[in-house]
Amino acid sequence: MQIADFLSPDDIMPDVRASDKGRLLMDLSSRAASALQFRPELVSDEIMKREQLGSTGLGDGIAIPHARFHALSKPFGILARLRKGVDFAAIDAKPVDLVFLLLLPAAPDGEQLTALASVARKLRDPEVAARLCGAVDSAGIHRAITA
Repeated sequence: MQIADFLSPDDIMPDVRASDKGRLLMDLSSRAASALQFRPELVSDEIMKREQLGSTGLGDGIAIPHARFHALSKPFGILARLRKGVDFAAIDAKPVDLVFLLLLPAAPDGEQLTALASVARKLRDPEVAARLCGAVDSAGIHRAITA
C-alpha cells in the first residue's frame, strides 16, 4: 500500500499553528471527520483514547496519531506540518512538528499495519523529512511524502 492511496493533496496542512497537543488533535480530528462525514467527537474520542494508551510521538519531531473505525473501508490520512513544534510526550521528549493523523478500518486484514508502517518509514527517512521541511506548499509536501 502506498501513502498516495490514503493521503490526497487536499489533506495536507502545511502551516499549522497549534498551542498544544490536545488542541492540535481536536483540530485534525475535526478536519478528518468533515472529510469523511463522521461526527467530529467520534474521531477525536478515538484518537484521544489511543493517545491515553501511550503517546504516538515517535521521536525526531514526528507523531502518527491513529485510530480504527468500523465505518471505514480504507485508510485515510491528514499530514500537518506545524509552524512551531508542540510537546507530544514523544519518546525522545522533543517537540513534534510533523503529524500524520491516520484513520484505519477496524477489520483486521493487515492493511492497517501496512499503512502505519509505510507512514512511519517515510517520515523517519532523513531525506524525506528534509524535503517535507523544505516544501513551500501542500503540493510540494504531498510530492515529498508520496515519492
